[in-house]
Amino acid sequence: MQAPSVGGVMLPRGGGETIRLSRGASLTDFAEKIGANPASLVAVMMNLGEMVTATQSVSDETLQLLGDEMNYTVQIVSPEEEDRELLESFSIEFGENEGGEEMLVSRPPVVTVMGHVDHGKTRLLDAIRKTNVIAGEAGGITQHIGAYQVATEVNGEERAITFIDTPGHEAFTAMRARGAKSTDIAILVVAANDGVMPQTIEALNHAKAADVPIVVAVNKIDVEGADPTKVRGQLTEFGLVAEEYGGDTMFVDISAKQGLHIDSLLEAVVLTADASLDLRANAEQDAQGIAIEAHLDRGRGAVATVLVQRGTLRVGDTMVAGDAYGRVRAMLDDKGQNVEEAGPSTPVLVLGLTNVPGAGDNFLVVDEDRTARQIAEKRAARERNAAFAKRTRRVSLEDLDKVLKAGEIQQLNLIIKGDASGSVEALESSLLQLDVGEEVDIRVLHRGVGAVTESDINLASGSDAIVIGFNVRAEGRATQMADREGVDVRYYSVIYQAIEEIEAALKGMLKPEYEEVELGTAEIREIYRSSKLGNIAGVLIRSGEVKRNTKARLIRDGKVIAEDLTIQGLRRFKDDVTEIREGYEGGINLGNFNDIKIDDVIATYEMREKPRG
Repeated sequence: MQAPSVGGVMLPRGGGETIRLSRGASLTDFAEKIGANPASLVAVMMNLGEMVTATQSVSDETLQLLGDEMNYTVQIVSPEEEDRELLESFSIEFGENEGGEEMLVSRPPVVTVMGHVDHGKTRLLDAIRKTNVIAGEAGGITQHIGAYQVATEVNGEERAITFIDTPGHEAFTAMRARGAKSTDIAILVVAANDGVMPQTIEALNHAKAADVPIVVAVNKIDVEGADPTKVRGQLTEFGLVAEEYGGDTMFVDISAKQGLHIDSLLEAVVLTADASLDLRANAEQDAQGIAIEAHLDRGRGAVATVLVQRGTLRVGDTMVAGDAYGRVRAMLDDKGQNVEEAGPSTPVLVLGLTNVPGAGDNFLVVDEDRTARQIAEKRAARERNAAFAKRTRRVSLEDLDKVLKAGEIQQLNLIIKGDASGSVEALESSLLQLDVGEEVDIRVLHRGVGAVTESDINLASGSDAIVIGFNVRAEGRATQMADREGVDVRYYSVIYQAIEEIEAALKGMLKPEYEEVELGTAEIREIYRSSKLGNIAGVLIRSGEVKRNTKARLIRDGKVIAEDLTIQGLRRFKDDVTEIREGYEGGINLGNFNDIKIDDVIATYEMREKPRG
């Protein structure tokens, strides 16, 4: 069956068939699937009131709209599914243990510490690994994500536990949710003196969503006002029932500051893992896992902290992580020692990647450098297309004119540079979630790891963007260039401050909203006629105050008779005055408006700018 022609070209109309398209596909991709000319689909979109070029990445909604028009069911392939299909095309199975049961060996549990800010997560990790990371932190917030392996003795046997150290505040929810996917067990830290707080519940929900067992560490038991029993009672409401109350959640009372009962907590983690999880992996296959964090090191290039989930990673392996690839030049463990190989559940720092992968990107080892490069390039192209589609604001032909008049859509453009990909991603995610109404749009033009460069300043000056440096500074001549071009570069070391300032800037871009504020009412008692000024109302001020030159309306028998009047003249006895207060009498002249009667009410008001909440 043929679709009606567009511009004389007949288009193939579907019969409800399903076509699969990746996120950020173009009209050319759509045309290939149905055997049509891309130019004709551009014409179809114009008929639908959308201006789209043939090669432009378009949003999911646009693809669905075109599918409905052409009678096709459009299925948008998720990035995970697309990645799986990409790897299958290279005959790689990701997320599977190769070989049978006999190949599986036990592996250490991977643990994430969660909880409310200031309840002692960093201090707990500090107590566990006996090194001080608090001293170098700004505002007590964990700025880098790392991973550490510790050993503990359980039933006379030495057992290893891997900790993923995620930043502590809920501004990093995107990363934490992502981190939870690589986690076997979550330790929920709750302060015994504070009890359950909003972020405690949020962290708990993340752990439940990731379907991981929870061990509760009741911290600060040495502080005045500590009540561990109260914490147990509060968490019962959220489905965490302590073992001593007949439940299956282990609660351990600790003091991270004093180092009390840390061993008991580690033992609880191992026992929980043994009781509810089958933690085994094949150590013989090619390594696969997740990139926990990555940053650009001035001397060593791209450095990534990876967690091996199955297989063994060795120096010399060719690996691909997200859209980065390379040969492993060297590996360091959490103590900074060089290692030759890393087995399942082992975190290592990897050197040798071409660029910085994103926090949470999957990594895998492949046979050839060429294969790694092809996978990385295809992933990068997919990410780029999806990003372009996300950024595209749909503009129909009807409102194109309004948009071009600048001011209908206000946009704050940002360029984000940071010291680590996890921090950059978390900051971007938090900023894009800011809600300041429909009028203002926030757009991240570019994000990257490393110092603010001249190319960042160039991009900012060409697009009126603000540059945000998170724990990084400008390098070389970038500062002078920013001054010369008038580019605003802001530096932050604490994420909340960046979010607050950008939110304030967004609210500043909003058009002011005005509200009407009643100033006073006057009841007409007498009417005086003046040959020069017309009718003058002799009034008694009933409420508030009446000021000269303010707006007024005339009310008669409860109905508004006239709007948009102005108090042009105001007198007390024979004197001109600027205002008359409640309870006093005076004379009001409404300019050319003379239709006034005794008992009418003159209500005065002014328009005031409403503060943004």
